[in-house]
Amino acid sequence: MANSYLNRTPSGDGNKRTFTFSTWLKISTIKEHMFFTCGVYSSTSLMQFYLNANGTLTMSQETSGGSIQSTLTTTQVFRDTSAWYHLVIAIDTTQGTASNRLKLYVNGTQVTSFSTETYPSQNTDFACNTSGVINTIGNRSGGNFYFDGYMSHVALVDGQALAPTVFGQTDSTSGIWKFKAPSGVTWGTNGFHLKFENSGNLGLDSSGNSNTLAVNGNGRQALDTPSNVYATLNPLSSSATLTTGNTTGATADSTWRPASTTIGMLGTTGKYYAEFKVISGNNNYVGVYNLNTNFGTSQSTADANRIAYSTYDGEIMRTLTGESTIAGLATSGSSDVVGIAINKNDGEVKFYKNGTLIQTVSHSNITNYDLMIGCQLGYTSSSCFNFGNGYFGTTAISSAGSNGNGSLFEYDVPSGYYALNTKNINTYG
Repeated sequence: MANSYLNRTPSGDGNKRTFTFSTWLKISTIKEHMFFTCGVYSSTSLMQFYLNANGTLTMSQETSGGSIQSTLTTTQVFRDTSAWYHLVIAIDTTQGTASNRLKLYVNGTQVTSFSTETYPSQNTDFACNTSGVINTIGNRSGGNFYFDGYMSHVALVDGQALAPTVFGQTDSTSGIWKFKAPSGVTWGTNGFHLKFENSGNLGLDSSGNSNTLAVNGNGRQALDTPSNVYATLNPLSSSATLTTGNTTGATADSTWRPASTTIGMLGTTGKYYAEFKVISGNNNYVGVYNLNTNFGTSQSTADANRIAYSTYDGEIMRTLTGESTIAGLATSGSSDVVGIAINKNDGEVKFYKNGTLIQTVSHSNITNYDLMIGCQLGYTSSSCFNFGNGYFGTTAISSAGSNGNGSLFEYDVPSGYYALNTKNINTYG
C-alpha cells in the first residue's frame, strides 16, 4: 500500500561485502518508489534498490553528500501492472572482476544492458548488514517513496551472493519463470525471509533468525501471489485514478472515468464472480464490457459495449447485446455490495445487491465475446472492487460468504463460480 513499509535496525554487523536480496513484486503504479533501502538519506552510507518514474530499475550505493560508489540503471523498462516480477540483486565486492561484484536478475535472467553502469571498487563495504543502519522494505527511511503494489517472499541472505534459481525456477511446460520456496539457505547474521503468511504480523521472519521487521502503515495481506495472480483494475487502460493496489477507482470531476480489469474472460467457457462497493458519490456503472474495444479513455466506446448496472438509476444498459435498457430495478448506495456473476458457458450475467439477485441478462454475445469486468465512475465518485482478496480498499469484508473456493467475498458466491485469477482461468476457463 502507498503509505506502508517494514523496517529493522540490525544490532550487529553481518557481511557488508557479500549478500543477496530477492523479492517478488506486482507493481500497481509506475512512479519512483523503493523496494529495499539500507540507511537514511544524507546518512554516512545509503544503499537503494528502486523503480524509476520511467519504469527502469536502479540499484545504487552512495556515501554521505551523494558520492556514488556504485550504480546500475537498466535500459529495459518494467511497466506491466498485471504480472509479478522476480527481482534479485547479488553483491560480492570481493570479486576481482568488477562486473561480478554487482549482478541484477529479473525473472531468472541476468540484466546486462544499463544506461548507467558503475561497479563498486573491490572490497567496498555496503550499507547493508551494518550495525545500527536501518533496513527498510517498501520505502526510504526518512522519505516519501512508498512502494505501491504487492510484495511476496522478500528475502535477505547475509554472506552469500546467490543465483536466482534459489528462489525461482522455469516451468517445464510453459517456460514461465515461477516461484520456488528457498531451501538449504544459510541466512547469516542479519538475513531474513518474509513470507507474509501471518496477517497479524506481516514482518514475521521465517528464516529461523527471528529477524522480524516492524510493520508501519496500513498494509494488508493479499491472496494475490506469484503462483496465483488475481485481477485488478488496469492503470494502463483506465482514465480513473486508481489506488489500494489498483482495486479502488475515483474521479474528481464531472467527467466519466472508465476502468477495466487486467485479466480478461476469453473463449466460450468459465464462470466468474466479483464484488463492487461505492465509497462516495453514487453515479456509477459496473458490469462487463467487450475486451476488444480498449475503452479505458473513451466513454462513448464504453457506453456502446457494455452490460452494466447503474447504482444510481437502478437500470441495466445492454448495448453489448443490442437490446433495450432494463429499468426500474433496485438502486445501490455506499453501504451496499453489488455482486457480478458472469457465466460464459450459458451466456448469462447476474447482478446482485447484498447477496440478493437483482437481474439476470442472457444473450449469446456473453458467450461469444471476449469480456472484462469494468466500471464507469462519474461525477466525483469513488468505488472499489473485491476480486477475491477479501478487502474493499483497505477495509476487510465483515464476514466471508460461502463458496469462495479459497477466495474471500462478502456474500455467498453462486455455486460453480470462481474469482477471476490465473489459477481459476487455467482450471475452469
